[in-house]
This record gives sequence, C-alpha cells and structure tokens, in this order.
Amino acid sequence: MIDLRRVSDLWRRCDVTVRDLPLALVLLAGSLVPSFHGYGTQIGDRPDRPFDALAVVAIALECLPLAVRRRWPAVCLALVTVGFAVDQLRGYHAYAGTGLAISLVSAGVHLERHRRVTMVALSVAYVPLAIALNRPGSGENVGGFVTFYAACVLAWGIGAWLRSTRIAEAERRRGLAEATRAAERTRIARELHDVVAHHVTAMVVQAEAARYLTAAPDRLDATLGAVTDTGRRAITDLRHLLDLLNPDHDPASEAGRAPSTGDLRALVEQTRQAGQPVEFAQQGEPAEPAGSAEFVTYRVVQESLTNALKYAHGRRTVVEVRYGQREIDVEIGTAGSGSPPGSPGGSGRGLAGLRDRVEALGGEFSAGRRADGFVVRARIPAGNPS
Repeated sequence: MIDLRRVSDLWRRCDVTVRDLPLALVLLAGSLVPSFHGYGTQIGDRPDRPFDALAVVAIALECLPLAVRRRWPAVCLALVTVGFAVDQLRGYHAYAGTGLAISLVSAGVHLERHRRVTMVALSVAYVPLAIALNRPGSGENVGGFVTFYAACVLAWGIGAWLRSTRIAEAERRRGLAEATRAAERTRIARELHDVVAHHVTAMVVQAEAARYLTAAPDRLDATLGAVTDTGRRAITDLRHLLDLLNPDHDPASEAGRAPSTGDLRALVEQTRQAGQPVEFAQQGEPAEPAGSAEFVTYRVVQESLTNALKYAHGRRTVVEVRYGQREIDVEIGTAGSGSPPGSPGGSGRGLAGLRDRVEALGGEFSAGRRADGFVVRARIPAGNPS
C-alpha cells in the first residue's frame, strides 16, 4: 500500500523546478491536442492558421519556461512573452497562451529585483505588438487591446498582492519568534535568579559565619558541611535547568516534578542551616492537581527566604502557607529591616519576577515594610472551582 504522507514529503523535498514542471508539461500536451486548436487567447482579428513547425516552437516557448517560473521568474516571463507574440502574430491562437497569465502572476510573486523596470519594459513592448496586430480593416477596436492590457496588469497585480501578503506574514512570524525568544530569555533569567540567588546567598552567609567558628571545631564542621550540601543542591538545580534548555528535552517528564509540601519543608530546613530562625506553618492540603500554583508557591517562599538571609540574617522569619480549594495563600514575614554588614546585595529582580509569576496565574502579590519588619503576601489561584 502506498504511503501518501511519505510520497507527499518526498514531493515537497524535490527541487522547485521539478515541482513546477508538471504544469508546464500538461499545458504543452493540451495545446497540441487538435480539438483545442484555435481556442486560445486571441488579440486582434487575425485568422486562425494551421499549426506548423513554428507553432510547435511558439507553444514550447509559452509552456516549458513555466518550469522555472519560481526559480527564474524574469527568464520565464521573457520567454513566454516571446512565444505569445509569435503565437498571436502568426495566428495560431494556441491554448498555450494561458501561460502568459501564469508567468505574470508568478513574476508578480517571485521577482525580487527590477520589478518596475520589468513592468515598464512589458508595457512598452506591448505597443508595437498591438500595432502589428491591428491590421487595416480589422474588426478589433482599441478597446480590445486596452482590455487585454488591463487583464495583464490584473494578473501582475494579483501576484504582487500575494507577494505583499507573504512578506507581511513572514514579518508577523518573525516578530512572534522574537517575542517568544525574549519571553524565553526572561523565563530563563528568572529561573537562574531563583536557583542561583538562593543557594549562593545561603553559601555566602554560611561561609561568613564559619569565619567566627574556628574555636568551635564541631560547629565549624557542621557549617562547612551545610555549605557543601547547599553547593550540591545548587549543582543539581542548575543541571535540571540546563536539561530544560535542551532541545531534546521532553516536557512531559516534568509533570511529576512540581514542588511539594516536602520540598517547602526542605527549603525551610536549608535556610535554618544557614543560620536563619524560620518558623513554618501549613494549613490544609494542596488541591489535585495544583501544577503551576505549587511551583509559584515554592518560588515565592524561596525568594522571600533568600531576601531574609540577605537583609535580616538572624532575625525571626515566619512562613505561613494555607491551601484552599481554589487558591493558595502565602505569607512570609521577617522581623527587623535593613542589611547587616557583609550581606550580599540584591538587584530587585526577585520581587518583580515573583509579581509577574503570580499575576500570570491571575493571582495577587504584595511586598512591603511593616511596623516590625518586612512581609510578602501572595494569593495564587489553584485547583478547580466547585
């Protein structure tokens, strides 16, 4: 059994000249059929002439160049025009005259350079042809020649319109591709910020604390071990992010990797190991499936704890996560304000990225100072409405 899809794919891979050749051959064969003689395009009032050797040459010029109408549109149009002129002057009136309209449309679409020059040259060449065909005593009036010229202009105009439509579509796709790339770069930057900032901040704080523990070997060993563990987690997360950038990566494999409540507890414990007193409280259970909401919740908590390490190291931090049927409410409050000496600075991208993430899901986000410190709140839609 013939695989039509495979045949279609093979046909599309063929050179454009090969794909255009069948039309030229069909038109050539049809023009040589005796019953079609005298039924072609006719300008002027010349009587029909029986086909001879010159007729075959004229028909070949009108048909065969159509095989290169997309590769060399100017050459195709020139040869077809010559064949058409011979056809009309000799009075063959072959069915192959249709090739002129096809070549005009193709030139309007595919001709890249000297378009105006080509139009002017064809218009000028039409004048002596019309004069030669308008023999004395002919029943053809000027209106017939003008009508044929208008038909040729229309054929060219159709091709030009198709060309402009294709260019506009190409520009639209190019703009869409650029916007997609920009959005992807933004997403990657956010992921890198979230992954790197949290782990590196924890490592910096832990390493800074280790400088003051040289007299307590046990505590120093535990702190350095925490730095090592944090570094390993950073490497694991970075490898996962690089996997996402791999063109062969299967998005379906991420279905089961959404952060869970256990991941939040591990995140809190990691922050505690960095020397930040964190209290964690959870109400309810995640809706099934939570999906993106769980992921955004994780990022909100992660970025907030990172900021707590940076700007309020050693201050009490409270993380509250409430799972509802339709939403997840997150609140992270940190006592105190300001940045102690030696704390790594921030770029301000983290909170802006969180706001974008939450609002993209239709939620609400706020972050600001309060009387006793700093608080981050987020309401993230999740689950299915009942």
